[in-house]
Amino acid sequence: MDAIIRRLAMVAHKQQIYFLWRPLLPDPKDDMVLEVAIASGASHIVTFNRRDLRLASQFGIVVLPPSDFIRLLP
Repeated sequence: MDAIIRRLAMVAHKQQIYFLWRPLLPDPKDDMVLEVAIASGASHIVTFNRRDLRLASQFGIVVLPPSDFIRLLP
């Protein structure tokens, strides 16, 4: 797991948040995740908390659990 996290940190970039959609989701912490996904142009949010992030689809973002996301990887 440490190797995966190190690799993600190597290829990731810090994303400024320009869109303030808050409050939109039931959990304010989820709003922050959605804001970063929108600002970065993410196509997916990978989480076990799919129910609270269902409004992400309004922005063209697919929310799916890790097991489904892994199946998408080449």
